[in-house]
Amino acid sequence: MLLARPPGRRFAAAALRGGRWQLSHRLRATAAAAAAGGGGARGVFDAVPAPDDRMRCSALLRERAAGGDHYGCTSLLRWMLAWGLRPDRLALAAAVKSSSALPNGRGSAALGRCLHGLAVRVGYADGTAVAKAVMDMYGRIGSLTDARMVFDEMSCSDAVCRNILITASSRAGLYNDVFHLFRAMLASGVDESMPTAVTVAVVLPVCAKLRVLRAGRSIHGYVIKTGLEFDTLSGNALVSMYAKCGGSRAMDDAHLAFSTISCKDVVSWNSIIAGYSENGLFEEALALFGQMISEECLPNYSTLANVLPFCSLVEYGRHYGKEIHGFVVRHGLEMDISVSNALMAHYSKVCEMRAVESIFRSSKVGDIVTWNTVIAGYVMNRYPSRALELFQGLLFTGMAPDSVSLVSLLTACAQVGNLRVGIRVHGYIFRHPELLQETSLMNALVSFYSQCDRFDAAFRSFITIQNKDSVSWNAILSACANSEHHIEQFFRLLGEMWHDVTQWDSVTILNIIRMSTFCGIKMVRESHGYSLRVGYTGDSSVANAILDVYAKCGYLHDAETFFRSLAGRNIVTDNTMISCYLKNNCVEDAEMTFNQMAEKDLTTWNLMSRLYAQNNLCDQAFCLFHQLQSEGLNPDTISITNILLACIHLSSVQLVKQCHGYMLRASLEDIHLEGALLDAYSKCGNITNAYNLFQVSPHKDLVIFTAMIGAYAMHGMAEKAVELFSKMLTLDIKPDHVVLTALLSACSHAGLVDDGIKIFKSIREIYGAEPTEEHCACMVDLLARAGRLQDAYSFALDMPPHVVNANAWGSLLGACKVHGEVKIGQLAADRLFSMEAEDIGNYVIMSNIFAADDKWESVEHVRKLMKSKDMKKPAGCSWIEVEKARHLFVASDVQHQDRFSIYDVLESLYQQIRGTQGGAEHLVVTYEL
Repeated sequence: MLLARPPGRRFAAAALRGGRWQLSHRLRATAAAAAAGGGGARGVFDAVPAPDDRMRCSALLRERAAGGDHYGCTSLLRWMLAWGLRPDRLALAAAVKSSSALPNGRGSAALGRCLHGLAVRVGYADGTAVAKAVMDMYGRIGSLTDARMVFDEMSCSDAVCRNILITASSRAGLYNDVFHLFRAMLASGVDESMPTAVTVAVVLPVCAKLRVLRAGRSIHGYVIKTGLEFDTLSGNALVSMYAKCGGSRAMDDAHLAFSTISCKDVVSWNSIIAGYSENGLFEEALALFGQMISEECLPNYSTLANVLPFCSLVEYGRHYGKEIHGFVVRHGLEMDISVSNALMAHYSKVCEMRAVESIFRSSKVGDIVTWNTVIAGYVMNRYPSRALELFQGLLFTGMAPDSVSLVSLLTACAQVGNLRVGIRVHGYIFRHPELLQETSLMNALVSFYSQCDRFDAAFRSFITIQNKDSVSWNAILSACANSEHHIEQFFRLLGEMWHDVTQWDSVTILNIIRMSTFCGIKMVRESHGYSLRVGYTGDSSVANAILDVYAKCGYLHDAETFFRSLAGRNIVTDNTMISCYLKNNCVEDAEMTFNQMAEKDLTTWNLMSRLYAQNNLCDQAFCLFHQLQSEGLNPDTISITNILLACIHLSSVQLVKQCHGYMLRASLEDIHLEGALLDAYSKCGNITNAYNLFQVSPHKDLVIFTAMIGAYAMHGMAEKAVELFSKMLTLDIKPDHVVLTALLSACSHAGLVDDGIKIFKSIREIYGAEPTEEHCACMVDLLARAGRLQDAYSFALDMPPHVVNANAWGSLLGACKVHGEVKIGQLAADRLFSMEAEDIGNYVIMSNIFAADDKWESVEHVRKLMKSKDMKKPAGCSWIEVEKARHLFVASDVQHQDRFSIYDVLESLYQQIRGTQGGAEHLVVTYEL
């Protein structure tokens, strides 16, 4: 038997160590002899203890139990029994409570049952204190049947006994038994057995867990009738119950219950604050937190850990977070790990990683949650390299990373495209089988491979997930939706998902909508219909995706119809509709939506400025740019990129320089913006500034090289373009179709036929890519400009159908005009007339070709075609920038403010060169045009 073990050294020493109660001299000497290994231990059982030894040992046992020394309490009890000292009833009850508090690994269940047997043998079982302790012990070890038997054998059961049984039933999840026992207490009619504040505090959480608000209100009525509403314990339980049941009315009841608590403690405040935050009422929760401090109720660690997470979700949340941080420092609460972790999580959400780093460095004690919080913060704020460095630091501490650490690490690897480290994480997971059980970690692994464009690896990882949830299915569906090559597999997995999770969520619908771009408008409309049936169109992300996919498929009318049908439109939805108009160049419709918006953000202004710039409405673009700044918004990289496009349309170097200056002042460091600025300088004629910008760029990537090669091509500096391209290749930068197009264009304008042919052949032979329609158009132009019209015509005829475009035939037609080639020009014109029937320029060029060859009948025929189609050549125009002022000139214009002075100068020049042979005639022709 566990309790019949003879006294040994450990038990004797435990009984004698540190107690202020002294045993009799004879027992103390005997115990010391037993601890020293001497004989005579058996004789102690036969010795008669001193009269006060039993009382003092029992008091020492109760003291240790009350002090939380449960192992010492049970050890002392064993020693007492071994020496024949029987504890009194209260001491045995304390020992039973201590046994139930021991970890299960130390035989707490077996020890508790032995103590129950001891109580029965010595006649203590019918005592109230011992019976209650035994009931509580059985309830804690999950033996409800034994607890109920003890309860039934009690001659008189009061409210405390019933509370113990209700608590045990609640802990075991037997909620029907909880309500049955509570009703039995009400029906007893005995004052000693009626529900108390403890009963209410046990039953109300069950109501909250089951969301049975009606039962909770009934219990609230009993609380009011019995006057327990002023009690702190029952009041806190009522507040928590109403808060967890949710709803605006429930929160009103929660606040009412909170206000009736006569003596509010920190738990009361924590309950009401947590209730408001759980129901999304963050402003009210923060107001209550301020009221709590003003009423001099000091928040504890739990309060701060609950308040900080939602500070980032309210207006001026950054300010509130700093105030709470100051409060934490003033009251010395920053030493608690949970508080420091909550502070770091808050600063991560408001993008203040310097504050996160400062708190992390000052933390003397950090656990795995601390490291995970900092690493996740850097991943959240798009600092993946720093996250990878911190993960290395975590490994150096000797702490083993958990699934949360690895999820953040995989996300960081996906952000930087570090496939090697991600594969090593995958290997670590397989070496630790317990991690394979973590569904969230396996989901992150699928997403990582998907973002790294490794579909096969993503699919294999998906298959190994043992407990797939909706996130697992959505992750693999998202991997399929990245490419039209996985359409069949996408729909097969979609069918399997339906049988596994029974219903698609909004993320699934988003994946279906993404795949719809490859499947056509029918699938888009089916997705739209399903979203309407299940109510997902109320989700802004789904609504925006439907709008966007309608625009991508060219069905603007459907997008507009859906947009007008949306009841709860927000700023994101309006921006999405403006983006649809942007893709279809619908300026007036976009302006109408823009003017009707009650709220605008920087994205709204950027979309409109882009729309104006790409439609050559430069004045409106600049006006909008100034209006943006007057609204108190600071232009970002997208804003400057858009306005640079307008500067290019105006060929204004001064405006480009102003944009450059703003970039420097605002520290806008973006490689794509640098490329746009370089391109703007070159297109505005300032190749020097473009080259200087290229030279000082610290990170020369494909974007910068493409912009500079394009600048050289535009300025006829083909040799420098080819030289720079060779330098780019030496840096192991793989070219794309854009830089190859710029290079072919440079060779075309400079007449470098052999170099151009060599570059064109390398597209397929060296880089393993198929030439695009732009590449083919450049090759036709290259051959045609060099006078090899027959070769150019043959090349155009041999172009694959999917790359045939009007640019190639237009280049050939223009070259035929230069070289006076009528036959090939007519063949090229016939192609163009069928491809671009409304382009008047093609008709004019063909007419000039016929006129140069004196084929006036053909000229007349072309002009009749132009007249029958009601074609009119737009007036030519030019402009010049003088002292930061732009001057526009249009043919036959009489609107310029300085027109009289201009015409006087032209007339003076005409008079001065009249004597030059042929000069006057040339001037007259130019002037008339």
